[in-house]
Amino acid sequence: MALEREVVLERLTCAVQKRLGSGVTLDAVVMPTLGGSNQTVVFDVVEAGGARRRLVSRSETFTGTDSPFIPPSFQFKLLRAAHSRGIPVPEPVFEFDDADGLGRGYTMGFVGGETLPKKILNDPGLAGARERLTSQSGEILARLHAIPITELSFLEDTADSRDPLAAQLSRLDRYREAHPAVEVGVRWLKTHPLPSAPRQLVHGDFRTGNFIVGERGIEAVLDWECAHLGSGMEDLGWLCVRSWRFGKVDKPVGGFGLRAELFRAYAAASGVVPEPEVVHWWEVFGNIRWVILNVLQAYGNEFEGRRSVSYAACGRNASLYEYDLLMTLAGRYD
Repeated sequence: MALEREVVLERLTCAVQKRLGSGVTLDAVVMPTLGGSNQTVVFDVVEAGGARRRLVSRSETFTGTDSPFIPPSFQFKLLRAAHSRGIPVPEPVFEFDDADGLGRGYTMGFVGGETLPKKILNDPGLAGARERLTSQSGEILARLHAIPITELSFLEDTADSRDPLAAQLSRLDRYREAHPAVEVGVRWLKTHPLPSAPRQLVHGDFRTGNFIVGERGIEAVLDWECAHLGSGMEDLGWLCVRSWRFGKVDKPVGGFGLRAELFRAYAAASGVVPEPEVVHWWEVFGNIRWVILNVLQAYGNEFEGRRSVSYAACGRNASLYEYDLLMTLAGRYD
């Protein structure tokens, strides 16, 4: 559960001073209300001489035993691996420890820009950036997928790394709800098995709303809590799920581009040409996963004390995404 604001600020101040110096203070603190699995605080660290540095802290609020999210310590390691390779991510600064009293989490550098999907897809001031988002997405994903998995052994034993489809079904079974559309989708996946693919780092939630966009395009990739090992094509399929188009349904890549351009950019950066049929398989999978994630959040609101209007709305939204799943299977969605 999220802590009260005053408690967070007091403990966060102590945690920052412990790492960055007892003379620093916190200023210009903002606690955004959005975010499904983390409590986020944005703040300035002010040195005695007046120099400022803007940082962001993230502490997990979803701590159930069935959590689909990797722990913050894993996310911090992934940020370090990506940042060290020049991949656009916020700079990892420090992790919290038990003595901080802030739960499991970390602090990273602030990156300016826009994250709200509607603004990214509609703001006239970002028109030039939108023209670059598709090719940048392909390049960034290719670079992420190239990080050697020998450096990512901590992800090996996560449920999604072992078997992503089984992981989704195990979560759905816990909620004891009937979702016939999901059953249809699962049957389709099982009757169209994919050939084996090299294991790669999968971001797991690379989509519009989870990267920061500025005038130059993508400035930083956020939200690493769904990362795991698997087929990199899962990330491409997820980016094409209809929900991430936010009304721009004629642009299947995140509401800003076309699949052909995404595939070309990915191939140019990786040397691997995505197969449309494989990406489509993962797009179907992504719809199933998105339904289940919404069921999970609605269940948390109803039975686990994670009360939130947005979580409650997920119960209704699940049926909308089941419809998207069926239309995707029927070939009605480009």
